[in-house]
Amino acid sequence: MNTLSLQLLIPTAIHLTSSRAASPSSLRIPSPSILRATLSDGSQSVENQTLEVLEWRALCNQLSPFASTSMGLSATKTADIPVGKSPEESMTLLDETAAALAAMEVMEPRRFGLSEILDLSEIVKRAVSGQLLTLRELCAVRATLTAASSVFEKLQRAANTDKRVTPLVEILEGCDFNATLEQKIGFCIDCNMSVILDRASEDLEIIRSERRRNMKNLVSLLKKVSTRVFKRRSRLCVAIRATHKSLLPGGVVLSYSRVGATCFMEPKEAVELNNMEVRHADLERAEEMAILSILTSEVAAAQSGILHLLDRIVELDVAFARASHAKWMNGVYPKLTSEHSTTLDMDGGDSASLAVDIDSVQHPLLLGSVLGSSSGGGNLFPVPVDIKVESRSKVVVISGPNTGGKTALLKTLGLISLMSKSGMYLPAKNRPRLPWFDLVLADIGDPQSLEQSLSTFSGHISRICQILNIASENSLVLLDEICSGTDPSEGVALATSILKYIKNRVNVAVVSTHYGDLSRLKDNETQFQNAAMEFSMETLQPTFRVLWGSTGESNALRVAKSIGFDGRILEHAHEWRERLKPEQEVERKGSLFQSLVEERNKLNLQATKAAALHGDLMNLYRELEQESRDLEKREKALFMKETQKVQEDLSSAKSKMQKLVAEFESQLETVPADQYNSLILKTEEAVADIIEAYCPKDLVLTEEEEGYRDYSPQAGEKVIVTGLGGKLGTVVEEPGDDDETVLVQQGKMRVRINRKDIKPLPRTKTSETPNRSKRQVSMKELGSVLQMQSEPVRIETSKNTLDLRGMRVEEAMYQLDMAISGRESGSILFIIHGMGTGVIKELVLQRLSKHSRVSRYEQANPMNHGCTVAYIK
Repeated sequence: MNTLSLQLLIPTAIHLTSSRAASPSSLRIPSPSILRATLSDGSQSVENQTLEVLEWRALCNQLSPFASTSMGLSATKTADIPVGKSPEESMTLLDETAAALAAMEVMEPRRFGLSEILDLSEIVKRAVSGQLLTLRELCAVRATLTAASSVFEKLQRAANTDKRVTPLVEILEGCDFNATLEQKIGFCIDCNMSVILDRASEDLEIIRSERRRNMKNLVSLLKKVSTRVFKRRSRLCVAIRATHKSLLPGGVVLSYSRVGATCFMEPKEAVELNNMEVRHADLERAEEMAILSILTSEVAAAQSGILHLLDRIVELDVAFARASHAKWMNGVYPKLTSEHSTTLDMDGGDSASLAVDIDSVQHPLLLGSVLGSSSGGGNLFPVPVDIKVESRSKVVVISGPNTGGKTALLKTLGLISLMSKSGMYLPAKNRPRLPWFDLVLADIGDPQSLEQSLSTFSGHISRICQILNIASENSLVLLDEICSGTDPSEGVALATSILKYIKNRVNVAVVSTHYGDLSRLKDNETQFQNAAMEFSMETLQPTFRVLWGSTGESNALRVAKSIGFDGRILEHAHEWRERLKPEQEVERKGSLFQSLVEERNKLNLQATKAAALHGDLMNLYRELEQESRDLEKREKALFMKETQKVQEDLSSAKSKMQKLVAEFESQLETVPADQYNSLILKTEEAVADIIEAYCPKDLVLTEEEEGYRDYSPQAGEKVIVTGLGGKLGTVVEEPGDDDETVLVQQGKMRVRINRKDIKPLPRTKTSETPNRSKRQVSMKELGSVLQMQSEPVRIETSKNTLDLRGMRVEEAMYQLDMAISGRESGSILFIIHGMGTGVIKELVLQRLSKHSRVSRYEQANPMNHGCTVAYIK
């Protein structure tokens, strides 16, 4: 494609110019990221805490319903709205709000078309990064540029009608609406159909023309063969029966139907036309990508102009939001003073002696909650208050009862100061006047922090210290309950020193307190002013109104009386108040110190006793620990000695048994046949002597145990449970054929016991059973004893375990044979076959019973679920 063709086909752009230079967007309120770049860590923390305490974000959220663009909505939600950094900038913002109100009188805000403007920041970012923009994104750029230009034209027409709208026109003056880019996108793309037009480039027009002509010939050719034309694998074809495909000699089969009865064939004559169609489609796609690439580069080149335009649109949208907000809460235009005693527009009169003169102001957040509720503002809430600070006053001390409205007054003053800086109207009467403050710093609430190990008092003092470090002569400082939470005498002294320090270092400081001594500072210095929250003596309730120039009392005892406290408690409280007067303070401190010294001595004595007791306990602990170590050593030595003795006995028994067998075999060869019985009897007696000498006692069954060998308990039978200390129990459930456990009830407890741990009640008459001397041991019993002495220890490990669960029958039998063949003689093999249907288990038992290497095996039982143990010869 010729790279110049796109510029040649697009009409020449019409550039919009203005005499106003593009002012930087530096009127935004400092966000946390901006604060980090402009302020120290300490000042940033105080600024953030002040905005959080005053709930500035919640106030900015009141503007959100009135924003028209997504960018304006985001700015109000995140409190990223314009704020003046100087008195002149704040006055400009107020003028823009007034201009927006005037424009709303000329035309409804929605008719200006701000809602049609989209946020293009991400689109521009993608274009600058080199990513190709889609048709939809390019159309969004065109629509936004068109809407922004339309808004500017409507504002100009409104300004011609009413000159008060001019400040809004000045916001967009100097912005580049990128008319050339808008025209190029409109010339190349049909945004209604989301397609690139043929006129976008000469090459694209030629390619599409040739493609349409080739397609016409191809369709005409195929319709001569069949009236129905299909597309398979990006190629046009016809459908014929699979049995008739020979009717198209030389044709190419592209695909078959699902059942294979129909095949889709491309006739021989259509192959070249289809190839040309594919080439044309690739060329068209490449040309369209080239056009999108050029338009994307145009958007990237216009990055600065587009972003600046969006920033000015946000400022305009927020101005309309401030105007709608002012109309919603019936706000008024405030006067701002550049210094403590002069105003930007002096009207004269007695009010000029007041630095802050605000009538009937209401807390904006409380007022917003009332206006936003269904009940509306029928009752007068929040209560309007007057704020009157004299021009010569720098520190205002507010006193009064708890819940009287002192904290609400501080927050109201802080919020309206921020509102006036950001160009918002105030919810007050008449024409409020207040200074322009460069910083609003507040210590309100409980700054206690467990993470930083700060108590309430420490948190207050830490924040006040930070405020004093960054406050300037144009700052507003708000301190709630200054130096509270500590000894009253020290709190008064520290608070007095702080107020004397800041009186010449800030514009206005407003302090709330319960310390009556702070109200007496006004008697000696004119820079202090008193105010009190009104308290009704008739209702014993605060009225939330401010009495300027008066001194208030906490009225704690009166409030307690109105609540219904016991009269005796209040009487004692009055007595203590008299005792705690300053002249009796020294005596009280002396007695308090004496009691603390006595308490300290008692605690020291208790600590000494506790230390001695701790030492005795530690000595006893070390003795017991040493004896425990010795006991373990003796236990190990005894075990080793017994083990050695058992091994020696076993070795001796084996050697004697081997010697006896050798003698028996040699005598069999020499003695005549009639003496075989006597020889066998003699040998059995000798074997019995060896067994009696070396065999453990538990292998020799007594007569009573011999009778219990085949004992099977019955349900309801009384038995002796040896596993429970020989206690009497009742059999609840008989054991099954393969079950080695019995369910027994002993008292209220039911427990499953092994059969060998159960014995029947003693019999009165024992049945006569064959009594054989312990010395008469058969050769079969001898073999079993020898076998038990030589069997390996039954310890299941991963090396002697075969898991057949989840295998097929053939695979399981193969693995079983391999495992048995691989085991050493005299070893054991644990075969896990699971419970399941029992097929694998039955086959395993059959194979083990017939295998030549298996001496014997033990089937799975309730104590060994799903596992059979095989003993290898």
